[in-house]
Formats: sequence, structure tokens, C-alpha cells
Amino acid sequence: MTKAKTPNASPAQDADQLRSRLQQLAKDDSPASLHMGARLRNYFLTGLLIVGPVTITIYIIWWLINVIDAWIKPFVPKIYNPDTYLPFALPGIGLLFAIVVLTMIGALAANLLGRTLISYGELMLNRMPIVRNVYRAMKQIFESVVTAATPNSAFQKVGLIEFPSKGLWSVVFVTGETAGEVAAAAPGGETDLLTVFMPTGIVPPTGFVCFVPRKDVIFLTMKMEDAAKVVISGGMVTPEFIKAGAPGNAAGAPLDVPEEIVAAFEAAARSAPEPPKNLGPKRPSRLRG
Repeated sequence: MTKAKTPNASPAQDADQLRSRLQQLAKDDSPASLHMGARLRNYFLTGLLIVGPVTITIYIIWWLINVIDAWIKPFVPKIYNPDTYLPFALPGIGLLFAIVVLTMIGALAANLLGRTLISYGELMLNRMPIVRNVYRAMKQIFESVVTAATPNSAFQKVGLIEFPSKGLWSVVFVTGETAGEVAAAAPGGETDLLTVFMPTGIVPPTGFVCFVPRKDVIFLTMKMEDAAKVVISGGMVTPEFIKAGAPGNAAGAPLDVPEEIVAAFEAAARSAPEPPKNLGPKRPSRLRG
């Protein structure tokens, strides 16, 4: 109910009343429309968040199966190829055949005859000037990936180093104490060095292998999977941290990191020098003032 205009009201008062009524109308109408728009936007983003990862995952898996089928199917005997009997192509036959063949090769390599044949084959490859370099590099990479994918393998430590400049800190995976020629060179006069792998983030397993003085590394109790969450999410996900003696809590849902990505990080770091048996810090892990 609006108030009636008084006969003695001046034009300035009329303008003020009109302005206040318009503001009241805008205040009454705006929240409803904004509320509906916000709800629709949230619904859209929720649907995108649910459908997007599932769609991309299915597409990548489908693409990978088709690529493997295109490579392997021509080598599958027609008697074992269902495409010979069916009026349509059956996806996944090449992938299944590749898994069976690789399993048989692994079983053959486990006995004496298989190891002898593999040794002769490696001997022939090692005598080829260019091929041997490619073969050794590929063998080292595959061995690192397979070793890192085992359940009992993990980085020895997770830590922080002051990089790329003073006052900025980066998460690193400590792979061991520096040994060999690098340790003998004692860069900067430092003889107590650690070998660390520093991922660049988001896209594993790219990063840098650094040799850092032990005193410049701050060791963390964080697990490898938790450190991978921080790196892969670009710092948007911070793993739950419970201080010693504090009761646990369920605040913050953890982000599941695929085992393949964790294995890729570990494989990249394991290409560094072999870690020693003892990795405990000899001095307090703090930077000098």
C-alpha cells in the first residue's frame, strides 16, 4: 500500500518518493531473477562436472582400444578373429590378443630357455651402434615404470626446497643421497647432497632432477599420493593433515589420483641415481638464516 501524495508536497519530495518506490520495486524483483539464474548456472556446472570426466575417460579408452586393434588385429590369425564370423567388427580383440601374447612372453622369460634367448637378443642389439642406444634408453624407461607400478614401491621421502627463488617453496620427491661423479665433484663445496625430483605440475611426469644440500631440504610426513594430489591439482587440493596426537577428522574429501599417474611420477624420479639404504637427515632440515 503506497501513501497518497499530500497536497503541500514539493516537487523535490515527489521525486524522492518516486525514486524510493522504484528502488523498492527493483529490490523486490531482482533477488528472484538472480536466484533462478544462479540455480540454473549451478545445475549446468554440476551436470558438466559429472558428465565431462566420464565422457572424456570413455573417449580416451575407446580411442586407445581402436589404436591397439589397428596395430594388432592384422597379426591375429583369421581362425581366432571373431570379425571373420561376425557381420560387424568386435572392438577389443587386438587388445585381448596383445595381453595374452605379452603374458606368454613373460612366462617364457621366467625359465632358463627364455632368459637365454633374451640374452642372445640383447647381445645382438648391443652390437648395433645406433639401435643399442635407443634400446638401452627404452629398456631403462620400461623397467622404471614397471618397478614403480609394484605395490611395495614408493618414493623414500617428500620434501620442500626453496625454488625457483628465495621465499618460494616447491614440493620435491627425495629419491636418495647423491652418489657417483656428482657427489665427488662437490658442487659449491657441498659434500652432503640429496637427489630430488621436482615435478613441474599438472602434466606428469615432467620435472627436474636436482642435487640439493641436505640442510636445504625440509622433510615432510606427507605420503607420495598426497604430494601427487597437490602437484596434479595445481595446489587447489590440499591433503588432510593431522598433527601427531590429534584425533582424526573427515574434513575435506580427498581427491583420488589414478595409480598410473603416481607410477609415472615414481618412474620419472627413479631414473635418478640409485638411493642408498639410509636416508635419515644428519642435521636439522632447516635453511640457514
